[in-house]
Amino acid sequence: MRAAVGLLGWLRERGLTLASCSQADLDAWLAGTDATRKAEAGHFVRWAISHRINRCLQLAATRWTGPAGPLDHDGRWQQARWLLHDDSLGADDRVAGLLVLLYAQRPAAISRLTLDDLDTSDGTVRLRLGTVPVVLPEPLATLARELAVTRRGHAVLGDRGTSCWLFPGGQPGRPVSADRLGERRRQLGLRPGQARSTALFQLATELSAAVLARLLGIHIKVAVAWQHVSAGDWASYAADVSRRLEH
Repeated sequence: MRAAVGLLGWLRERGLTLASCSQADLDAWLAGTDATRKAEAGHFVRWAISHRINRCLQLAATRWTGPAGPLDHDGRWQQARWLLHDDSLGADDRVAGLLVLLYAQRPAAISRLTLDDLDTSDGTVRLRLGTVPVVLPEPLATLARELAVTRRGHAVLGDRGTSCWLFPGGQPGRPVSADRLGERRRQLGLRPGQARSTALFQLATELSAAVLARLLGIHIKVAVAWQHVSAGDWASYAADVSRRLEH
């Protein structure tokens, strides 16, 4: 109870409720140092998710301190190539898997994507994962276009192509659940948690924390933590670029 009260108080100070809390807000709370009993509060958050108070959240049991297991970069790219080129799989399975492998997206975030997040107006396919849209390369761009046209709910009474959700669920007007989306990735041989960690580790070596946060929709403190773990020193990089331009 104390853990739940602490989290709710933190949210209230920021004008938020448990229902309106986003994943970025929760990541900020996890990455901060002013909160206590984070492990215990995780039970409260999972209860809220299971009771559909907030379906957008995922929460680890303790504060993240680095990748929990080995990062298989070769395996990640092998799986990405498979999803990009295996036409026997549906566009929904391929796009969802690639968003995990290439853009480090959580199943909860993927399940909440809508048609409004996908922009194909000028021939370039852009997908909004954070505050700045990501330009999707081929053949992922073509797969995203196909998904927008062919998407269907997974149940008999589900959506028939009229939903606003990019990944419709079995109930009309509702997106697919994060649990089902994650389970489907596991059935295909992907491990969403490890795949996301590997992708974040790689991206953090290539992008600044600020860019990473804007593109992927993660909190800046989480992006900074990943950059530190991946040994990406952007201050030194910026200084090195500045010296080269001077010469």
